[in-house]
Amino acid sequence: MTALEEPRREQLLNAADRVIRRDGTGASMNAIAAEAGITKPILYRHFGDRNGLFQALTERHTSGLLAAVRGALDEPLERRERVELVLDTYLAGIESRPQVYRLLTSPEAGDPNGVGNALAPAMRQIAAEITRAVTAQVDLGPDAALLSQAWGQAITGMVLAAGDWWLETRPCPRARMVQALADLLWGRLAAAAPLPAAPLPSPAPDLAPEPPPAGEPGAEAPRSTAG
Repeated sequence: MTALEEPRREQLLNAADRVIRRDGTGASMNAIAAEAGITKPILYRHFGDRNGLFQALTERHTSGLLAAVRGALDEPLERRERVELVLDTYLAGIESRPQVYRLLTSPEAGDPNGVGNALAPAMRQIAAEITRAVTAQVDLGPDAALLSQAWGQAITGMVLAAGDWWLETRPCPRARMVQALADLLWGRLAAAAPLPAAPLPSPAPDLAPEPPPAGEPGAEAPRSTAG
């Protein structure tokens, strides 16, 4: 991709984002092309097909969500305030673009392993980031390694499920949902002593998207070895 193509690609992704937020996950390539002011062949030239476009869009959103959560975890706040900030950061991220969130979490018929599962790698990385922060900041005693990992996974799963339910049903304002989740987490966190201030370990590297299995759309055909 050339330096001139990159801004154009971002413009097309912005157009796709607007259409999905307006029309939902069934947004068509025709509608996205019209929103971008281009013809559909130009859209295909940049992204290959509809799945390629949606994959690029979901990668952009999951990267942004992960970066926001990392930033919240590293804020120099009191522990309760940091917990609430991390929760609010995640909920704000899915609230701001609910249709895109549905795209990240709801596989389409005929594409069970595609963009509809795109949030899963980001959530694994968020779990790793929470584990990293707990390890560096909370004294959990001799079982610290086990508890940090268990808490990272459990907190991430809880927030994912609760956030999905909250976004679907909207039983309360976001601030009240943050408070409810923080109250649930706070008992054991409040009891644990802080560790001496130290730089956090390096963030976990971003996971590259897993290639599709051989034989599925998007998989590379075997290269010929003939001379």
